[in-house]
Amino acid sequence: TGMTGMTGMTGMTGMTGMWSMRVVRSMAIRCVGLLVLLLQPNVSQAAEIALTFDDAPMPGSSVMSGEEKTRRILGHLRTHEVNDAVFFVTTQHIDDAGRIRLKRYTDAGYHLAHHSHQHISAKKTAVNTYLEDFYRAHLILKEFDNVLKFHRFPYLHYGADKNARARLDEGMKELGYQNGYVTVDNFDWYINSKLQEALDANRAVDQQRLGQLYVDVIWESIQFYDGIAKQVLGRSPKHVLLLHENDTSALFLGDLISKIKSEGWKIISPQLAYGDAIANEYTPDFDYNGQGRIAAIAEHKGMDKDKLRHPTENTAALDLMFDEYRIFK
Repeated sequence: TGMTGMTGMTGMTGMTGMWSMRVVRSMAIRCVGLLVLLLQPNVSQAAEIALTFDDAPMPGSSVMSGEEKTRRILGHLRTHEVNDAVFFVTTQHIDDAGRIRLKRYTDAGYHLAHHSHQHISAKKTAVNTYLEDFYRAHLILKEFDNVLKFHRFPYLHYGADKNARARLDEGMKELGYQNGYVTVDNFDWYINSKLQEALDANRAVDQQRLGQLYVDVIWESIQFYDGIAKQVLGRSPKHVLLLHENDTSALFLGDLISKIKSEGWKIISPQLAYGDAIANEYTPDFDYNGQGRIAAIAEHKGMDKDKLRHPTENTAALDLMFDEYRIFK
């Protein structure tokens, strides 16, 4: 076939030959362009995020019992095929019913982690007192299966100063724990408190509108912190979302998961998320804490603090949103 092709080419006019060269050149350019796209990192890779829940097992409320809360959260996770999540345990919450609830999470294949015993602030507590509380929670968690050695500081407060942060970090590592940081902060706890206050006051609540507000606020927070990450890291890291084991999670977690997936994001295990390179970027020199790892890195690299908090991380702003969404009738 090679000889036949050569014979045909010798009979072509100059114009036809020029046209053939253009076709070849065009095809070559397209091939090179395609190769560049294929070699570019993360071109088709979905952004990734892990789900974590603080303060488990939270007691029941006027909205629902603790047992119902656990049943609903597990239902959302199973229905939407989220195979792993971590529940950070505040061990003072554990009573007989709470112990059963935590075991329901681990029996379903999910994990527990350490969130202190009394939920005290490392900024406002002496280091030795904090470490005593830490050790008490460590001992209590020994009775449970599927416990990961991650500690999440309450309020995301890592210590009052560099020296305190270094001592707390050392004490944590002596027991084999890593920092269970977050990358996406939000005020889901305040949305939950507004719901409870309304029901305690016998106010009617439009649950559908409340669910939309909940999803909108958290999704905007995810986009906000991912945007900061891209600015300071040049990439989208494996994110860790901060939620609470509360009533709004029990009511609307399924809607939130659907939203995250519909936007092309992939929900991954927290263990995988904590394997991201940002896990090793923290040092006690990081003075800015209370929001999460992305905000701390951004501030350490010189970003203005005023640009590090999403507008909905403000109770007054959320109150306005409750009015705009007409949540209460």
